[in-house]
Amino acid sequence: MEKIKEALSDDLLGKTVGIRGWVYRIRSSGKITFIVMRDSTGIIQCIASSENLNDEQMKEISSLTIESSIELSGKLRKEPRAVTGYEISLQSYKIYERNENFPIAKDLGEEFLLDNRHLWLRSREFTAVLKIRSTVFKAFADYFYKEDYYQVQAPMFVSTATEGGSSLFNVDYFGEKVNLTQSSQFYLETLIYSLEKVFTIAPSFRAEKSRTRRHLTEYWHAEGEAAWYSNEDMMADEEKMIKYIIDEVLKNNLEDLEIIKRDINKIKNIKIPFERIKYKDLIEKSKEFGMNLKYGDDLGADEEYGIMVHFDNPIFVTDYPESLKTFYHRPDPDNPGEILCHDLLAPEGYGEVLGGGERIYDLQQLLDRIKENNLNPEDYYWYVDLRKYGSIPHSGFGLGLDRLVMWICGLSNVRETIPYPRTIRRVKP
Repeated sequence: MEKIKEALSDDLLGKTVGIRGWVYRIRSSGKITFIVMRDSTGIIQCIASSENLNDEQMKEISSLTIESSIELSGKLRKEPRAVTGYEISLQSYKIYERNENFPIAKDLGEEFLLDNRHLWLRSREFTAVLKIRSTVFKAFADYFYKEDYYQVQAPMFVSTATEGGSSLFNVDYFGEKVNLTQSSQFYLETLIYSLEKVFTIAPSFRAEKSRTRRHLTEYWHAEGEAAWYSNEDMMADEEKMIKYIIDEVLKNNLEDLEIIKRDINKIKNIKIPFERIKYKDLIEKSKEFGMNLKYGDDLGADEEYGIMVHFDNPIFVTDYPESLKTFYHRPDPDNPGEILCHDLLAPEGYGEVLGGGERIYDLQQLLDRIKENNLNPEDYYWYVDLRKYGSIPHSGFGLGLDRLVMWICGLSNVRETIPYPRTIRRVKP
């Protein structure tokens, strides 16, 4: 048996090939039935005729429905009118499952398609996105392995919060209240004291009641922490990582990008280094775009869209006000009130895909920031301990892989990037 992609070859012309998969399209014309078959690698047209099959077989073949599963063999030939330029003249077959009418069709409502996600996933467009997603995940890990990072894992049940209590999912853990993790950051920080540079790829959970096109309650989080790194050191690694991922997608997924009709030049023309813009300068620049932002305003989805539709390349926004960032970010000793941090905003209006910066490594400064944020130091005893025993300067980041896939694919909603999206309105299938 060949994969369909393997069968699309001049080397096999005139030879008998065998494939197996699912009926993608089917139509009959008199004594001829055309079947477009699909598998994970592609599609190919097959033709069944009374020259090779008897009347009973022709009746059985012509009655197949979309997504019926079948194994078949026949001679390969060139056919310019066929969808991929090749055609198999069917000689024998085995039907595994003949379906009733497949429920997924064009022009169905969004809620219906979400309810039937387990079937919608089979579409060529969704398959293409999932292949690109696979490349993105692999390329992220490959880049950091290449840069001598170690991959590590952290727990999903946690007792501390990184981003605040209002967005926590509470779980009963044998009578004790714990939370689903918002981030693996704190645990990664513990590991830099032995491994120095670490990363992880894991789900994170945010109970934010957001219905924007870029929010999920469960999303895939790629995070890293590095000993002895400054804010600028971290950004240098991140921009090279983003460029590496894009290059890998362009190398491995051109056909998939074409299937989803992505303008390839939008990502092919991405250049590093990315521009660095201080938060206060970006607020000033936003006035050029007709926006009425003032210093101290948070940049949400709408604000980032309004800014990034004017950019063709990602930008780093740095030096946010202290009030906009969580307690563990390191204040800039040279610019009181500002934080040594950065967000990476993607162009074409996509906005934030990554956030990072320097972590506080001074014990008293961390304790002061915990109290300023009305948090209980006892809840963070083990995180505080890191500042007591061999504390060092260090930086880290968190990347939303689903958002990154959304931008690379040019999709309109982050739900289109993940097989089974979890939002405030959806927890099935």
